Amino acid sequence: MSPASRAHQDRQRRRLTATEVDFERPQQRALLIGTTYTTGSVEEAEISLDELWQLAETAGVEPVHRELQRRQTPDPATYIGKGKAQELKEIGDALDIDVVIFDDELTPAQLRNLEKVFAVDVVDRVALILDIFAQHATSQEGSVQVELAQLRYRLPHLRGKGLQLSQQGFGINARGPGETQLEVDRRRLLRRITKLEKDLKDLAHTRDTQRKARKRREIPQVALVGYTNAGKSTLLNRLTHAGVLVQNQLFSTLDPTVRRLHLPGGETVVLSDTVGFVRRLPHQLVEAFRSTLEEVGDADLLLHVVDASAPDSEAQIEAVNAVLREIDASHVPVLLAWNKTDLADPDDVKHALAAHPGSVAISAATGDGVPELLGVVGDRLRAMAHVSEFVVPYDRGDILAALHRAGEVLVEVHDDAGTRVRARLSEAAAGRFSDFAIAPH
Repeated sequence: MSPASRAHQDRQRRRLTATEVDFERPQQRALLIGTTYTTGSVEEAEISLDELWQLAETAGVEPVHRELQRRQTPDPATYIGKGKAQELKEIGDALDIDVVIFDDELTPAQLRNLEKVFAVDVVDRVALILDIFAQHATSQEGSVQVELAQLRYRLPHLRGKGLQLSQQGFGINARGPGETQLEVDRRRLLRRITKLEKDLKDLAHTRDTQRKARKRREIPQVALVGYTNAGKSTLLNRLTHAGVLVQNQLFSTLDPTVRRLHLPGGETVVLSDTVGFVRRLPHQLVEAFRSTLEEVGDADLLLHVVDASAPDSEAQIEAVNAVLREIDASHVPVLLAWNKTDLADPDDVKHALAAHPGSVAISAATGDGVPELLGVVGDRLRAMAHVSEFVVPYDRGDILAALHRAGEVLVEVHDDAGTRVRARLSEAAAGRFSDFAIAPH
């Protein structure tokens, strides 16, 4: 292919830069590169590369080749070493590669040096995930969160963008227009980041007001969490008929969905779906989506959905737990739900249930195990409520009715003093009836 033809084809292909999305252009052809170190497992690195392949496809890229390199430590200049980079450049040229995607976060210097070697776009794992989020954000809040994460990612990379932005140098003759342009670009980004942070703060205040209103109504909150593509949205649709988009790809839904759910015991809970997690979820995204993820921290129970058919389900569980720790939600009680049992090996499901006592096996797609799951959710929520005893005078039927509405009445006995009631209530609800309380447990 002549250079002119290649240049024309490049103009027709969508560039994957974590900041540009153009659906009119055909797919880019991608070379995927992963690295494993002496302290790491080759199997884990291969699984991570498999996931990178899925991420690339989700971003609209066509992966055509993958390479896994084993090293002692990352090369500070090119991450994979100059010789390996040149070797992979020749492979990329032979395969007509448009973009090289690394399964790790690269420094600005490494990105700059690798783009010089490959002479095509070089994207790291963080930029790839940001690009996917940019494509899937539909709500105002989601769009603001994603743009904020993108700008936070771009800020330290300004000096490494080659022809797109002037570079800042050092020493004699290195000052002047280049330095001025860099400062202008940096100020522009910082102003935009400040504006987005303010917008996000206002949106977060609205969401916080909604959460407080639900708390005042004393409706238990259950949050769906899990690895991306574990089937959370399918389960939400199964339980509440929410009509959330379901696709067999990573991060198909970003915007949180909140629905009411009626449990078999008669209780009503608020069920919320959140963004799916992934290994090494970019810190910029965790920070930008913190207001959304606060739904998780405020929940009474986390319903952790796990893909039972995934070969690395335990690693996915740990990846989710890592994000929960980062957003200060690790204190919330968790119920593990092994999903996609219709696709999983039955022996693997039995082993998973044995390894995680109290967990439940379900198939959100077929509905198998869902009634049992709802029963366990109700049991867990009731077990977390306080058990208190009250004496309600016979002329206060309104209080007795309110107790039935506020929680679960376990025992109701009539004697000379009035109606003795033992009820399981939330702490806030029990406080409302403190004038009639005997002995809270």
